[in-house]
Amino acid sequence: MKEQDYKSYDELPMYMNVPAMARLLGISESSGYELVHEKGFPAFRIGARIVIERDKLKAWIERRMQEGVVS
Repeated sequence: MKEQDYKSYDELPMYMNVPAMARLLGISESSGYELVHEKGFPAFRIGARIVIERDKLKAWIERRMQEGVVS
């Protein structure tokens, strides 16, 4: 995926890999891989590749914020 600065949610790619998701969230790539292995995180595999859907990631973040989860 071409690295770029996204100005709005709609500019995000519909699907992203772990390094792109980590850059978006401002976390390290290794933290991104830990995150995708958490129970309930919206990631799935296509072969060996881990993929995160933009809309499901947004919903997951919103749920975590409503629950007051900070870790």
